[in-house]
Amino acid sequence: MKQILCLANEPWSNRLPGRTQQIVSRLRDCQVLYFSPARSARDKSFLKKGRQVRPNVTAYTLPPVPFPISERYQRLFQMAWNKIARFIQDQAARKRFDQPLLWTTHPRHVHLLDRLEYGALVYDCDRVWDGLPDHWEGSLAQASDVVFAASPLLRERLAPCSANIALLPNGINLPLFDPNTLRPDPMPGVTAPILCWAGAVREGLDLSPVLYAAQAHPDWGFLLLGAVDRKNPFLRQLDKLSNVYLTGPRPAAEVPDWLFRCQALIDLPRTDLPFDEVVSPRLYEYLATGKPVVSMLWPDQVEQFADVVYGAHELEEFVTLCAHALEEAPGFARRRMERAAQAAWPVRVGEVERILTTAGLL
Repeated sequence: MKQILCLANEPWSNRLPGRTQQIVSRLRDCQVLYFSPARSARDKSFLKKGRQVRPNVTAYTLPPVPFPISERYQRLFQMAWNKIARFIQDQAARKRFDQPLLWTTHPRHVHLLDRLEYGALVYDCDRVWDGLPDHWEGSLAQASDVVFAASPLLRERLAPCSANIALLPNGINLPLFDPNTLRPDPMPGVTAPILCWAGAVREGLDLSPVLYAAQAHPDWGFLLLGAVDRKNPFLRQLDKLSNVYLTGPRPAAEVPDWLFRCQALIDLPRTDLPFDEVVSPRLYEYLATGKPVVSMLWPDQVEQFADVVYGAHELEEFVTLCAHALEEAPGFARRRMERAAQAAWPVRVGEVERILTTAGLL
């Protein structure tokens, strides 16, 4: 059985599994030690024993670092990474790990390469890491036996650092979106057609398309499904509209019920994130419902979905395409669901296994 030390950038979650969790937990014939960063400087979770979260996966929280890690303070910098490396090595020794595959997910993990014992190295890049020295990620990619990139742009950025780089887009937990499931109506009594955004309403979420369309079409309803940051500049105006519904945070298990209830689904850009072409799992979840999807994302992000997504470039076009979506003829739903099925996590992980096996890492 292959042994994997996974340095994750997100805690293990049974409620909302992230990309790293979805991948490493599905690798066949592998024993995984999953390490995630402490939530705060006061987080004492590292004192607890590892949690057996899957038959083949044990999850740990790394010791917190009580000061900012900066290369300017070399002594403190080295102490911090030595502390983290000792913790990882101790857990690996207890599990009798010998020359495992080291799976990394963040440029800062480059500082552990000379401190850990491992037989092979993988770097999985799922975003642009702003605010970090460029040489961190470059050195990590250069040292890796295989690099995975979540978008063509990320692959292009890392290509000069690695001769073995593969595209690995995000995926979807498809069984949650079974169209044959009997679902409750979360909006009883609402007869207007509903267009839904599913995701947190963060400060940087561009809600101008929703505001424009809701004002132009009071006969449509707009559902914002997720936690709300009141710092978003559009909320003050949206609060005045009776055809805009804000649910607040909802359990992940309920999200498919809400999506299937709506007549169309909308995807919106965030102005506070760097452009990286990474397609969010949200879009695959939208497609899995078979519902019409109207997107205001950058063209490069949705050009591969031109046959299943209405892509708008400006506000007037967004409203026009929403109208087309609500009047769409039957027959397109199956095509969308088929595209979503191609992104199911078992399919993605099958490609990971093929690439790692070809490279002699599995």
